[in-house]
Amino acid sequence: MSGIAKKMDTKLPERFKPVIDYQSCRTCKRCVNECSFQALDFRDNRVVPIGGCVACGRCLAVCPVSCIEIRTVPSQFPPHGNWTERMRRAIYAQANSGGVLLSSCGTDVEHPVIFDDLLLDAAQVTNPSIDPLREPVETVTLLGGRPGRLQVSEGEMLRMKGCGNPLVVMDMPLMIGHVSLGSVSYNTQKAFFMAAKELNIVAGSGEGGLHHDFYQYADHICAEVASGRFGVDPQYLKGMAAVEIKIGQGAKPGHGGHLPGEKVTPLISETRMIPVGTDALSPYPHHDIYSIEDLAQLISVLKESVEYSMPVGVKIAAVHNIAAIASGVVRAGADFITIDGFKGGTGSSMRVIRDHAGMPVEVAVAVVDKRLTEEGLRNRVTVCAGGGIRCSADMIKVLALGADVAMVSTAAMVAVGCRVCQQCHRGLCSWGIATQREDLVQRLDPEVGAARIVHLFNAWNEELREVLGAMGIDSVESLVGNRDRLRYQGPNPKIAEIMGVKHVGEGWG
Repeated sequence: MSGIAKKMDTKLPERFKPVIDYQSCRTCKRCVNECSFQALDFRDNRVVPIGGCVACGRCLAVCPVSCIEIRTVPSQFPPHGNWTERMRRAIYAQANSGGVLLSSCGTDVEHPVIFDDLLLDAAQVTNPSIDPLREPVETVTLLGGRPGRLQVSEGEMLRMKGCGNPLVVMDMPLMIGHVSLGSVSYNTQKAFFMAAKELNIVAGSGEGGLHHDFYQYADHICAEVASGRFGVDPQYLKGMAAVEIKIGQGAKPGHGGHLPGEKVTPLISETRMIPVGTDALSPYPHHDIYSIEDLAQLISVLKESVEYSMPVGVKIAAVHNIAAIASGVVRAGADFITIDGFKGGTGSSMRVIRDHAGMPVEVAVAVVDKRLTEEGLRNRVTVCAGGGIRCSADMIKVLALGADVAMVSTAAMVAVGCRVCQQCHRGLCSWGIATQREDLVQRLDPEVGAARIVHLFNAWNEELREVLGAMGIDSVESLVGNRDRLRYQGPNPKIAEIMGVKHVGEGWG
């Protein structure tokens, strides 16, 4: 670093600090060895914090005597209502580097959560509730182009006859979103695919192609075709559960993907078909899609490539003209649409895009469902929705707003150990999740990770059954788009009006 650069560099105050109880500490140094961010050192026969802690919590987990506590450092900046600490940190960081600010996970800006402003309905007398322990409450969900009606053979509940469209049958209205190999480790993606197979649902491949080891799970994987076409070849397309064209992502609408070069190891290079150590940058647009007609052509090409054996969908970011865009996508021949809200996660994104572009998935799903219904298109397509779904209540509400399937990514990562410290882009994840360092990758046992996801999703599905029963509904399909089972109690009634949800206190009819 040059002399002037050293003088320009402003050291930012620490945000987190490990505090060690030296009376209990055994000086085993496990915390030092396990800290991939090198925030701890061993000096003068004691563990010493040296800065750089991101509150990943690895040291807490490995300490045999629980003698470490991570504390949030009080603000070192003078208080100011407009110039918050977050804003000033961003300015210092960019003044130091001259570059854009990157971050990971979903936005940490405290935007309102519309899910929390929605209340669920419950059945009482004229529409009695159902006891899911004693009566069947169906949560099986179909992914693909809808035929309008299904013929069901006796004794073969899910055998579709004459529908003309390939449909994927899932045991619950949940799917694991697209998380690419590269953004996460080999073991993490394996855990996702193992869980999807056991749950009989679908998991997204992400835009990084598919490692040859994972083709054994292909019938439970949705292959993503992004603008960079990473890893796309005939084998990648055929034999999957579904194929999806990625137009946009909720955490970075209008942007392509970005995988930093330090995460492109030989394994990632082989899978993505790119040189080792080079940044994997997807172009912002698909250079063969500049109109709905171009999109229709690519959908048609992909359907022909897979011999019409699986549904072909389109993933779009939730933006403010989402209803019209979705209408065009359905007319272009998509069998399913995935709507990704702006609170969705990412392995790496510009903070300015992640925090300020797009719209909440709650509103996006509702307006898309309304528009497609008005145009007579809704029964032709499956709508998947994700981006900020944190719990079963969010899942249930997004279904009532109009989605057939809830797409979950960050919650699945949290289930396997993610602490949401927003450092994925650095490739130093101390839990072995968002990293390619072999010593760190081995910290995550894919079988344990898969089991934890299975537990989480089964719990959510059981809670879905309980809520459906409480509403007097015996099938999840009867909840989809049933906004009359929701009421809005938030501060902005205009949002309720746009979503087509009545205000709290309003009755039916």
